[in-house]
Amino acid sequence: MNERARIIAKKHFKMEWENLHETERHVITHIVEGTPVTQLPPSLIDDKLTPGQRLADRMSKFGGSWPFIAIFMGILVIWVALNSFFLTRIGEVFDPYPYILLNLFLSMIAALQAPIIMMSQNRLAYKDREQSLADYEVNLKAELEIRIMHEKVDELIQKRWAELLAVQEEQTAILRKMGAGKK
Repeated sequence: MNERARIIAKKHFKMEWENLHETERHVITHIVEGTPVTQLPPSLIDDKLTPGQRLADRMSKFGGSWPFIAIFMGILVIWVALNSFFLTRIGEVFDPYPYILLNLFLSMIAALQAPIIMMSQNRLAYKDREQSLADYEVNLKAELEIRIMHEKVDELIQKRWAELLAVQEEQTAILRKMGAGKK
């Protein structure tokens, strides 16, 4: 690896290049090359979803919405009203109280809905982790760039200070000569 990268690793991480985590090496490489780290992770750019993932996302989005709750409540009210009031009058009840068939359907919906929502959540969590890693790299690079800039500014200040002291010594010597010449 580049000697400058090894110096940055040793100076700012107090570690040898080989012992650094892949993320730190990646950031230092970008600093040495002068290239930006600020890019979206591939999974966020190239979001090619399978039909199952798209369906899971749509179902998860709909299953966690007010329209879903309203439709679901409407179906429950209609089911109970049909079986308790209307169909009992004509003697054709298909799911009498305590609504065992309704409970079966509700259990099946819950059993299917939970894994679908979890699939969508897992994929979103993976994307969030990748985005967090990208943010970490950007923050780490910014921190290292600021440290390096501080070092350069301190170096310039030291150099300028030495030059100013040299100029001051010259001026003092000139003033002494001028003062000695007047006596």
